[in-house]
Amino acid sequence: MHLGSANAAPEKVVSPSVLESQHGSVRPLAAEDLERVAALFLTKFRRRRRHLLDRAIAETAEYMREIYLDPAGQSGASSALVHINRQGGLGGFLGVLKARYELNGAALNAAIIGPFMADPGTDNGLAGPQLLRALHQGGFDLQLTDSANRVSLAFARPMKYQLLPVHCLGWTCIFRPAAMAAAALHRKWPGLPRLALDPCARAFDALAKRRFASPVQLSSPQRVHSEPIDAAQFAERLPTLLSDYSLRPSWRDGELSRLLALAAEKRADGPLHFGGTYDKTGKMLGCYAFYGQTGDIANLLQIQASGSHWGSTLDGLIAAARDMGCVGITGQTHSRFMPQLFGYKNLFFRYAGGTMVRSRIPEVAEAVRSGDIFIGGLMGDRWTRLSSDDFGR
Repeated sequence: MHLGSANAAPEKVVSPSVLESQHGSVRPLAAEDLERVAALFLTKFRRRRRHLLDRAIAETAEYMREIYLDPAGQSGASSALVHINRQGGLGGFLGVLKARYELNGAALNAAIIGPFMADPGTDNGLAGPQLLRALHQGGFDLQLTDSANRVSLAFARPMKYQLLPVHCLGWTCIFRPAAMAAAALHRKWPGLPRLALDPCARAFDALAKRRFASPVQLSSPQRVHSEPIDAAQFAERLPTLLSDYSLRPSWRDGELSRLLALAAEKRADGPLHFGGTYDKTGKMLGCYAFYGQTGDIANLLQIQASGSHWGSTLDGLIAAARDMGCVGITGQTHSRFMPQLFGYKNLFFRYAGGTMVRSRIPEVAEAVRSGDIFIGGLMGDRWTRLSSDDFGR
């Protein structure tokens, strides 16, 4: 496939019609599938007490309708796919969000892969490969994910997905270790009373205060400062900071603002906050968006900086989370600010999920191979409620 000109309309994405085989069929998600898909999702990715299950299924199904069947500004059949076995049962599901990229000005259609699951009770082991093959036949120029688990990695690697190892890591910076452990325990067991944990956590953190004190911000010259901004300012400035990438998103007609509004619906990590880093003339050098609230673990959604200003932008992000009263902050790594992360003490790395891209276009594959792609955060699916929220409570 050859890339079109910057002004050419992108090739229309064709949602696959029913693709049949002796092992069942794959077709676009429809409204009548939502409750079955929601029930399978909760079985695979959430633990739910029986008396809350009906409410959780209804809430999950309605959210899936919002992001997969009624996405703002998009028309046509859903890009999300279901596998139906020969008996008419749900064999599997592949959550897909449409997105637009550009490569040196040429328009590209992208598929962002989210939940990927099969029902072991009805699937014969072929639902996963059939779903991926149907996606690859759907007319997308590239397919990507930033949250693949190890099972999904096993399916995707033979299908020539390129793995981005650095993006597969997550980082965590600890401000108050005992309070952070207490927050993590409370997330795992919401019924655990905070009064039983918080006094002990405060006592330990008082002893460890010197070890986990706020670091000196060597990367931020005094002429650079950070300040809160709103979603509209973030949506206006983020695209202008992406010019360093050859392969980058192409948001049009308020798409980014609508995406941020959807991202703000996520509940697990607190409200969504925005900040910007500026020089003395008022020019924005970087921006960030993170979820956070007092006494909890902040979660980075997106960070971007221009040129050599990653360090000062990271400083602003971490200072904002600390000043808010967060006990620590976690986020996805990125090759462009990995060197700056190494400068923070009390910061740890872990495997957080597979980030992979597939494209048959040689220029796209080369951009991915060289790391010249904007991916993760808003160009992934971790911003959705499906990534973390506890439905039905």
